[in-house]
Amino acid sequence: MSFRTKLLLVVLLTIFASVSVVAYAVTYYTRSSFEAMDTQRTEALVEQFRKEFKQRGEEIASQAKDIANANTTEHMAIDVDHNTDLSIYFNDSHGAAQDHGLDYVEFVKFDGVLISSHQYPGRVGYKDEWVTTSKDWSESQAFLQKEDLPDGEALSLSVVRTNNIVANKSLYIIAGRRIDKSFLASLVLPAGMRALIYTNLDPSFAAASLLGDKIDADQAERFAPLVEQLQKQPQPLVRTIDWTRDPADAETFHAIPLTGRNNELLGIFFVGSSRRELVLLTREILKSAAAVAAAALFVGLLVSFWVSARITRPVEELAKGAREVATGRWDTRIEVRASDEVGQLAIAFNDMTRTLASQKERLVQTERVAAWRELARRLAHELRNPLFPMQITIENLQKARRLDAKQFMEVFNESTATLKAELANLNTIVGRFSDFSKMPAPKIVRVNVNEVLRNAVRLFEPQFTAVGKPTITPELFLTDPLPEIDADPDLLHRAFQNLVLNALDAMPAGGTLTLRTSEHDGNVRIEVADTGKGLTPEECSRLFTPYYTTKQMGTGLGLAIIQSVISDHHGTISVTSEEGHGAAFRIELPQRQAGQKVKPREPASESKKDASSTMAAASD
Repeated sequence: MSFRTKLLLVVLLTIFASVSVVAYAVTYYTRSSFEAMDTQRTEALVEQFRKEFKQRGEEIASQAKDIANANTTEHMAIDVDHNTDLSIYFNDSHGAAQDHGLDYVEFVKFDGVLISSHQYPGRVGYKDEWVTTSKDWSESQAFLQKEDLPDGEALSLSVVRTNNIVANKSLYIIAGRRIDKSFLASLVLPAGMRALIYTNLDPSFAAASLLGDKIDADQAERFAPLVEQLQKQPQPLVRTIDWTRDPADAETFHAIPLTGRNNELLGIFFVGSSRRELVLLTREILKSAAAVAAAALFVGLLVSFWVSARITRPVEELAKGAREVATGRWDTRIEVRASDEVGQLAIAFNDMTRTLASQKERLVQTERVAAWRELARRLAHELRNPLFPMQITIENLQKARRLDAKQFMEVFNESTATLKAELANLNTIVGRFSDFSKMPAPKIVRVNVNEVLRNAVRLFEPQFTAVGKPTITPELFLTDPLPEIDADPDLLHRAFQNLVLNALDAMPAGGTLTLRTSEHDGNVRIEVADTGKGLTPEECSRLFTPYYTTKQMGTGLGLAIIQSVISDHHGTISVTSEEGHGAAFRIELPQRQAGQKVKPREPASESKKDASSTMAAASD
């Protein structure tokens, strides 16, 4: 084995071992960090569930107390004491439930006999002996219990309160609300997580008792082993469910048992966390490690080859050839006398001299790359934004797979038209970016502002009621008829779309998006308001400054571009806000542009209207 081969093997093995160790360390750290983050998110969601549980219980307790202190309840207690016919109170529980928004309301005598029941009138006259175990429930907390219904059983969050107007003959009021999917809807779920609740009302597993979004019967059956284990030993546990052969589809579920007043198991709260991010990230790390290893091995191969050749090559010949090259003789060649290490070194030297001539061109290319990077930075800001509606369109296509063929074709045709329009818009942006130091000059036509505003809002309709996200309610107060103005509809569309996107970003917990148009002093006024966290006076004063942003991921160009668009239309834009009470942007545009040749307005197709470019729609 030659020296070159030995050196090559040592270098390659060293590089391979180093890359493997680094890849393992990065993967292990990433997995540990992900697990820690997942645990924190789960604990936060469980704490949120408990707070919501406690808050609901306090609300029910307050409502039960109000019912207990009502005049009708006091009359009922007096009649109970006088042994009056109590059938007149048969329907009182219905009224109390409706007045206080409760699912379950029952009135029980001091001896446990049921007087009135909202949820199960047929049980009137039966005894609820458990309620008489305590004469005073005034300090008791809300608790879970199994509620008997005419058509089965349900899980209830209940509170018991008493009316003690008659000594030693308390009247008990049982109030409660049903635990179902509506309770889960009140939880704010982070991306990649979901919450389920199982009402354990039967000894055997029932898939229908597992409540939550995006859960079907087949998936529900996979929870049977977890439920059976918790029924045997009710304590928190963690399990990972592999839905398919792809590990990215797996989910880790934290199961928290829900017990009743006597610590009996009545339900299970599941917090699911997708492992897709971890799996995909691990795959990317392994791919990157493989690429780095390949590159490192290739570099190591060249280095070991060069070192071995340098050692075996006669020093004098190498020095002579190096001096000739140093004088500028790029065509210097060394005679190859053998095929061993010395000969290979001579070949490598000759190859080196041939490549030196190309170094000048490489330096020129490096300078060109630096210039293109600056251009790419600006171009990326413009090209990224049209991709957003394309993403939404693709998501709509994915959702449309569940529709029937006719509906799917309607969505498909509309979506493909939108994609074509956005691709055309991308080409327009690239064409206009030749002069990226200024915005393109407006192409003035007659424009209906209400129509442009509706088209901008329509693009975000799927986000307003997206499943698993807080609801955002759009409210449009558009003056109709509104005078047409001289403007560029594409630029206005981009400006309005960016304002709507900023409003959505300002309301992560949901809220109301208000849009108004009106005629004011010969101008058309447009207002876009949100109910988000608002802005400070300092933020308002600097908001339209280029590269200033209030967001971690903002570019600081969106609102500056909007101001440029409005200025090119000889209009004004301003913002009013109060911290904690949302923000409102007001735009005023003149109806006519002096000295401009105006083209008649062209009717736009639906697909074009919905697919306008979003040059300014980068979150500012």
